[in-house]
Amino acid sequence: MKNTKSASLDALRAMHDHGETTVTSESAETTDLPEGFWDTAIVEEPRTKKAVSLRVDPDILEYFKGQGNGHLTKMHAVLRSYVDAQRKLATPTPK
Repeated sequence: MKNTKSASLDALRAMHDHGETTVTSESAETTDLPEGFWDTAIVEEPRTKKAVSLRVDPDILEYFKGQGNGHLTKMHAVLRSYVDAQRKLATPTPK
């Protein structure tokens, strides 16, 4: 993060007061959503995770670490995908 700067709370407040911390509309990303996009939205509360100790083969850990930061989150995503797929297979399809 070469462009990371630090500032005190007072300095940040002064920057805000001078309009130096606002995002300009030219740099803000926009997305056009279709009419009614949010009509069927469902709010999903974040799930509370449980801390566990897990032993994995060294090559598995190195593979995920080799993907960059967030290797534990990626490992969780793989497990989540597997569990969701297995549940979907176990659920009978309506006829």
